[in-house]
Amino acid sequence: MPPLKNDCFALPPGVHWTPVDEALADLRTRLSCVVGEEVLPVADALDRILATDITAPRAHPPLPNTAVDGYGFLNGRGEGDHHIPLVAQHMPAGATPDASVPAGTAIRILTGAALPPGVDTVILQEDVTVEDDAIHFTGPIKQGANTRKAGEDVEAGDVIAQAGRRLTPADLALLSAVGVAEVRVRRSLRVGILSTGDELVQPGDDAGPGQIYDANRPMLRGLIARLGHVPVDLGHVVDDREVLRARLDQGAEQADVIFTSGGASAGDADHVSALLNEAGAMALWRVAIKPGRPLALGIWQGKPVFGLPGNPVAAMVCTLVFGAPALSLLAGADWKSPQGFMVPAGFAKTKKAGRREFLRARMRAGQVEVFASEGSGRISGLSWAEGLVELPDEAMSVRQGDLVRFIPWAGFGA
Repeated sequence: MPPLKNDCFALPPGVHWTPVDEALADLRTRLSCVVGEEVLPVADALDRILATDITAPRAHPPLPNTAVDGYGFLNGRGEGDHHIPLVAQHMPAGATPDASVPAGTAIRILTGAALPPGVDTVILQEDVTVEDDAIHFTGPIKQGANTRKAGEDVEAGDVIAQAGRRLTPADLALLSAVGVAEVRVRRSLRVGILSTGDELVQPGDDAGPGQIYDANRPMLRGLIARLGHVPVDLGHVVDDREVLRARLDQGAEQADVIFTSGGASAGDADHVSALLNEAGAMALWRVAIKPGRPLALGIWQGKPVFGLPGNPVAAMVCTLVFGAPALSLLAGADWKSPQGFMVPAGFAKTKKAGRREFLRARMRAGQVEVFASEGSGRISGLSWAEGLVELPDEAMSVRQGDLVRFIPWAGFGA
């Protein structure tokens, strides 16, 4: 696939604090698929992204059939008692009709069986009495009752799945039902995950008084996997520019896109930003979002790099809000806007204008409640939450019972 241009993340001159919607629109415009294609059996294609449209090679159902176990005949029966002689043969599912059913007679027919010529209606076996090789019932019965038309679900030649769709178990059922055996899909997007900073140590190791355990890398590995991509663990590097350069080189060989956490601002120890600047492919996006800091976005050896904040809360929110839809495009899928819904607030809050706010939240008793602290250092709030409340850029006062937008984790695709 062609590499992204070095300036694909560059914002227009003069932009200071970029609104969330503007940043998302820029990402959507500037990014494109970076992975190739392969052909897989349908049974092995779960969660893979289609590279081409799929058309149905035959109709579903291919022939008119019955939806129930019962007796089929040519209708024309009104009110009153009816007695219809049975023909000797019967129609099981999977059999091909080889003879017509004479007018004025009925045939035993089982669920899913094709309707033979001379049958347009099926009556439930529970609604008839069988005596003397005939069925007896009281009418009327609607013409076409308990039958399915050929192609009423899918016609041959219909587009049943479009390029860019991530295949679900239901999609696999539909593809198989119309006889599709193989599909052309995008190769899985490999997302490198790298933590930076002298202050980090790994869980299980001894931590000094000024050190903290690396929470971002396991969180991001899990989040990337939940989003349907392949996480590539690039480990942790200390604040050494040459060590980081070598690790980014390694990451560019192993992954299609790299997510770093820490070192993405503009300070002396922010080596991610410095190296991307040195490569001439760096943009520092000051996005008006809380929680979150500037996002360092750039290209390293042709691979896009997302420099996330080091704070785990901000790193997770930025990954969900910006990373999830961006990765969707890079993987060859459609842009995925988060799916939320309006619910009554179980809290009160006043916010100033100027930035989008995301509050850790969960649903209880028909209302959405938010975590007791908005502090971005409170990682426990991420575990407590079931999603985020999104408050718009404008100033607003939320009162108990007001409708607010709640986005569950699944609404981000995670």
